[in-house]
Amino acid sequence: MLQHLINQQYYFALKLFSVLGCGLIAGVFFGFSTFVMSALARLKPPQGIAAMQSINITVINPFFMTAFLGTAVACIFLLISSLLKWHQPGAAYLLLGSLLYLVGTLGVTIVFNVPLNEALAKVEPDSTEGASLWSSYLTNWTIWNHIRTVAALAAAASLTIALCLGSRIVGGLDNTVR
Repeated sequence: MLQHLINQQYYFALKLFSVLGCGLIAGVFFGFSTFVMSALARLKPPQGIAAMQSINITVINPFFMTAFLGTAVACIFLLISSLLKWHQPGAAYLLLGSLLYLVGTLGVTIVFNVPLNEALAKVEPDSTEGASLWSSYLTNWTIWNHIRTVAALAAAASLTIALCLGSRIVGGLDNTVR
């Protein structure tokens, strides 16, 4: 019984980490959708390109990558767990939240935002090619960012529901152990 309780506490911690990670990433992407990209669009193309190129380099750091990819790893575990524990309360919300993050946030980033960033990295900020790319980059990158923002926020909400439904079980076990 004690081992089961310990496992449930780790499971709770994994779900909590996922909720917080999804919320944190949603907040970062929300900032880009609501003011960062608008501010960059107000700059002259060479300045906006140079600023975004710098952002794209500095975002690859241990803190952001741990939150972004660590949340994905946690969601993979929760996705598998939801399928193995389908009969338990909140399993559908775990599955939905995990899929929203993995497909709608991580997947969109890999398939859409990263290639746009790589194309932007190849241009000289002062070039005609850079200026031409910049206008379409701003539109396309921001649209995909809106999608991954909504997906991360929806994932956080779904995983929060799963956490709340699952905590009733942990609370019940907690009461029986005392």
